[in-house]
Formats: sequence, C-alpha cells, structure tokens
Amino acid sequence: MKYFIFFTFVCLNIMSCTHQKQTDDYKIVLGKVPNSAKFIDNQWYIWGGSVIESEGKYHMFYSRWPKKYHFNAWLTYSEVAHAVADSPTGPYKHVDVALPERDSTFWDGHNTHNPTVKEFDGKFYLYYTGNHGDRVVKEKGYNWSHRNNQRIGVAVADNINGPWKRFDKPLLELSTDSLGHDALMMANPSVTRAPDGRYVLVYKCVGKKRKLPAGGPVVHMVAFSDAPTGPFKKYPEPIFTAEGHDFPAEDPYIWTQDDKFYAIVKDFRGTFTKQGQSLALFESNDAISWSLSKNPLVSTMKINWEEHVQSVKHLERPQLFLKDGKPYALMCAADTLDDRGVYQSFNVQIPIINH
Repeated sequence: MKYFIFFTFVCLNIMSCTHQKQTDDYKIVLGKVPNSAKFIDNQWYIWGGSVIESEGKYHMFYSRWPKKYHFNAWLTYSEVAHAVADSPTGPYKHVDVALPERDSTFWDGHNTHNPTVKEFDGKFYLYYTGNHGDRVVKEKGYNWSHRNNQRIGVAVADNINGPWKRFDKPLLELSTDSLGHDALMMANPSVTRAPDGRYVLVYKCVGKKRKLPAGGPVVHMVAFSDAPTGPFKKYPEPIFTAEGHDFPAEDPYIWTQDDKFYAIVKDFRGTFTKQGQSLALFESNDAISWSLSKNPLVSTMKINWEEHVQSVKHLERPQLFLKDGKPYALMCAADTLDDRGVYQSFNVQIPIINH
C-alpha cells in the first residue's frame, strides 16, 4: 500500500509535456523520396499506413474508402486494407482487406481506420480505430454518430496475412465519469513495448465538458498493460499538452529506442516546432512526462521527391518502419487539392538517412 501511494503521488506530480529537461541531441533526418514510394489508387482514398517486415516482404496496413462517397466518408466507409512490397519504401500492391465491415451490432461493425501493426513474441497485433453509425455521408463536416462511436481495438493473428481475430469489445472502455478526459470517444492507438516489458498505449480522446455533439476538449492519454491485448490501466492526466494552446498535437506515433521513449506527433500550428503545421519529435523516460526534443522538426508540409519538391495540404499519421530497432523509413498520409478543389490522398514512404 505504501508503494502504491508513493507511485501515485509521483505520477500525479509529473508535468505532462514541454517543460522537462532536454536530454540528448537525437535527430531524424529525412532523405529524398523515390517515385516508387507513393501509394495511390484511382478508386480509393488512401490514408496512413503502418509497415512491418515478415518473411522477406514488407506489409502495409492502411485505411481506404471509396472515392464515390467523398473524402469525409473516412468516418463511415473506411476499412483497414493490406498491401505488400519488396522494399519498405515500395512500390506497394494491394492484396486484401484485413478488417472488413461486419455486423453493425459490433462496436466496429461499419468502419475500421488508422491502423498500427506490431509483432510481439511471434504474434501480430493490429491496433485500430473502429465505429458504427447511421452510414450517412457528410460532404462537409462530421457525421457525429460515427465520430462519437469511435473506439480503439486490436486484432490478433499468428500470420501477417491473417486471418485476424477481432474482439467483441474495444480495447479500452470510456470513462464513466462525465468529466473524464475520455468520456465521449477515443481513437488513433499507438503501442510500444517499454524497456521493462510492459506495453504502452497512447490514444486520442474527447470529453463531454464542452457542448455536444462535438464535445471536448480533445487530448491524448496513455495507458499501461502487462499484455498486448490488455487490460490497460489509464494514467489520469493528458500528455502532449501545451499551456495556452487547445489541441496542439495529434497522431502520436510512439516507439522505444536506447531505453527511452520517442514520439512523432502532428504539430497543428507550429506550437512546438515554430515552423507552422509540421511533424515534431518528443522524448520521454517513462511515457508519461514528454519533452520536446532538442531537434524537434521532423518535417514541414513538403515532400522532397528525387526530382522535385511538392507542397501538400497535410502530412500526418506518422508511422515508422523500424529496422534493428532504429527508424528506417517514415510513412505518412498526404493529400493535395486538385484543380476542382477535390482532395486527392496517398501514402508516402520517406527514407530516413541517419538510421
């Protein structure tokens, strides 16, 4: 009991973000992107992508939804699909759908989205966001029934090609406290194994403190477990916060390296990098107290192709392919607007040259 009280006291007094002392000079340096590293489809919107190596092939799990339903159908018609390549930077070829639509009575019956794939002790774990709702596509704005039914889950397989075992319940339950940080919805899981063997889960969530249906505020939380499928115990306070800024970061991807935790996050307005919308690097010793790295800028909203530089509207959902435990390539969702003002989206696989 004394140990528990001491641990709780220490945790509750740790600052959650940018004021922890910087501890190293670690930096991610991106290289030029080959043309083969653009994964795009004429019939489907593609978003995000998580890559893992198995039996000499590189497997990407990504979100896709039909273009006929418009871009905002990511909330209503997304599915987690599977593509394969001979190199971590592609070119990738679609193979199958890993997490298709299923009975609408399930928590993830209509929609699977934003996957992160991991291998732990010979098994594969596909973490993802799922939802269900009325299936009405909004060309502008959110379909709130689907957005507020978002939860996070995990599917498990013995082989990277499946079949994937899904569960009847989400990985985490919403807070029963109406003032809880995750009382309304949760999404976008990222998982890593800590140096002590525990599993660390970071996720996005929304509370009910603000007017519904949007709710708010939107924050990120962290939880811990002794097993990759849980149960996960939540840490009570948000992470990746910034004083005076509401919802400054999104899409954290976390990993462990040299007995430390690192994260790449989408910096909405340059709160952390001072470079406008960008990708920012954080570090932590415990996955609770995060500090901005000494070299925080990972990327601006530009892709440095081998033959030209392209400005994109968004570069987000960062995911790393790790080789020998080190970042080898950065996978991101990207989009542009065509001449008609219509979104065109793709996944880009960016080499990291200082691995």
